[in-house]
Order: sequence, then structure tokens, then C-alpha cells
Amino acid sequence: MAAGERDQARERFGDLVAHQQRRAVRIAYHYLRDAHDADEAVQDAFVKVFTHIGSYREDYPFEVWFTRILVNGCLDMRKARARRLRWVVPMPIDTAAPGASVEQRLVSEARAGEIAGAVEQLPARQRLVFTLCHMAEQSTAEVSAALGLSEATVRVHLFRAVRKLRTLLERQP
Repeated sequence: MAAGERDQARERFGDLVAHQQRRAVRIAYHYLRDAHDADEAVQDAFVKVFTHIGSYREDYPFEVWFTRILVNGCLDMRKARARRLRWVVPMPIDTAAPGASVEQRLVSEARAGEIAGAVEQLPARQRLVFTLCHMAEQSTAEVSAALGLSEATVRVHLFRAVRKLRTLLERQP
């Protein structure tokens, strides 16, 4: 591709981004209810469009194809957020926070202790994989590279850790 063609392609893509930006942010915000996450999802969608433009089939309107990419990205972000939040250890509530009661602080601290205690009961490899995936928010691919394990092995350890944690936490009163 000649330099002139590249410049023209960049300009056309810039026009496309400008044309779709507002609509895309509204859609993403509708799904994610967070402005920062919506901006990130839109940016990711534009990058995917740019890298996969060769797979675009002209029998569908471009807006439909782009919207599917955007919505799928938003749904993936929501799932990832839900997975992370499921295992977040609640931070003790600041007593200076408006409306924080002693009871709320004690319940939060007790739950944090229960989760931490359950994580400590996991076998070492499961505990390590779980901690890296859910508390350090690393992907299974990143954990795989860091630990020198196959990604499938990391997923198995993570699955077993989550299953065991659910069992341990369900037993507690």
C-alpha cells in the first residue's frame, strides 16, 4: 500500500470514528453504567474494527457490524467485572463515612476475615492462581506466562479453587 493510500485510509477511519463516537458511547454507557468503562469499551471496539476490517461482510450495514462488536465487548466487560467483584474482599468501612454504623463495620470485617480464611485453606497452587486472577486481576494467559504453566492448567486450578471456596463459604454461618 502506497503512502498516499495509507493516509487516505487513516483519514477515512478517522471520519468513521467521528461519525460513530457519540452513538457508541451512549450504547456502551447503557450497558455498563460507568463513563470510564464505556469509553474503554468504545476504544476497544474501534481497535477491533480497525484490526478486523478485512472480515467485514458488506451484506450487513456497517453500523450493525460495529454495534455487535461494541455490545459483545460491553457484555465481556460486565462479566469480567462481576467475576472480579464476586471475590473482592470488603474493605473495612471507615467509621468517619456518613451513615456507617458499628454493625456495618463489624459485618464487613467479619466477611473479609471469612473470605481470607477460606482462601488460606486452598492448596498452594490453587491459592496462587486464584489470588493472581481474582485479586491481582490478571488474565489466565498472564498467570500462565508468569507461572510457566499451560493456560488450560491455570483454568483448571482456578475452577477448582472457586468451587472449593464456594463450598467453604457456604458452610460458614
